[in-house]
Amino acid sequence: MSSALFSPLTQRGISLRNRIAASPMSQYSAVDGMANDWHLVTFGKLAQGGAGLVMIETAAVSPEGRGTHGDLGLWNDAQIAPLARIVAFIAAQGAVPALQIGHAGRKASLQRPWEGYGRLGEKEAARGELPWPTLAPSAVPMSPEDAVPGALDEAGIAQLLQQFETTAARAAQAGVQVLEVHAAHGYLLHQFLSPLSNLRDDAWGGDARRRMAFPLAVLRRVRAAWPQERPLWLRVSAVDGAEGGRTLDDTLALARAAKAEGVDLVDCSSGGIAGLATAGSRIPRRLGFQVPFAQAVRAQAGIASMAVGLILTPQQAEDIVRSGQADVVALGRELLNNPNWPLHARQALVQPGFAQWPPQYGWWLEKRAAILQQLDGAAAAQR
Repeated sequence: MSSALFSPLTQRGISLRNRIAASPMSQYSAVDGMANDWHLVTFGKLAQGGAGLVMIETAAVSPEGRGTHGDLGLWNDAQIAPLARIVAFIAAQGAVPALQIGHAGRKASLQRPWEGYGRLGEKEAARGELPWPTLAPSAVPMSPEDAVPGALDEAGIAQLLQQFETTAARAAQAGVQVLEVHAAHGYLLHQFLSPLSNLRDDAWGGDARRRMAFPLAVLRRVRAAWPQERPLWLRVSAVDGAEGGRTLDDTLALARAAKAEGVDLVDCSSGGIAGLATAGSRIPRRLGFQVPFAQAVRAQAGIASMAVGLILTPQQAEDIVRSGQADVVALGRELLNNPNWPLHARQALVQPGFAQWPPQYGWWLEKRAAILQQLDGAAAAQR
């Protein structure tokens, strides 16, 4: 059977075997930013499960750019080798290894989500996890209860640009094939983009064009450091979903400008600027609730897009790609629940059987299917 979801996608010199991406999902399990066996197993099994691209979680460009003490990092050369091990395993399974890089800005110095995702306190200090000062475009906290971040000056902005550039170069050394810059979910680049968090009146803030200046400067520096034959992607919150925040028109303008800077795909999410997670978003959550953003970016900005958000079934994903709403679909929680989702989707949409499964256990499953078929036949004969 013909399937749009299982057709290859080529950008620059990189080809995906299908249009299914494992969305970046932070594991909060790094130590001093170093990747470890947890990351190898988590992202490795997503590659074994048949995804076309596996996006490793966000790697912070600096220690203070982490959201939590458990965040992955790529701010020094010692962090390259552990990441390269994971990248190599993902590639060996036939998936394209990708990495997201970013800086948390004012959304930093937090507990891990299962610890409450609040500000670091005495409990964390007792185990050596101390808080650190946060940075933002303006001295505006996420909420009245949160710490006030330090407003970045020109020296701080110059340092950040250098950090993004050198982090991109390290990602290339690690063998990453697709790099994504994180400008969504209330993190630093989103903070520059949103009028709710960027109150500057200089070259880095003011109207929508100047609020784009820093994220575009980051993309420019990253693209220059990133190999030309490898794609560069950008994740955005297409709308803030909060009163007075960013609109889809703002995102379309950003997408067009990002394309001019060498970005190859826009990954379309939403929300996150108000509160620690996605509080403040008024977008009704329903199946594929963010797909229209990807469709608008693809159609109106003339750039490839990735759709995310409650994409649950193979047929839903197939319809999104076949109808031209997005070039790639990204799954997160569904893959945590079932890492073999892409392999099951291939069975449903393309060809039954286990020929495309890893041979180490595909042959067992083929045998199991044959036994079950025999048992069903015997039961039917007795009826």
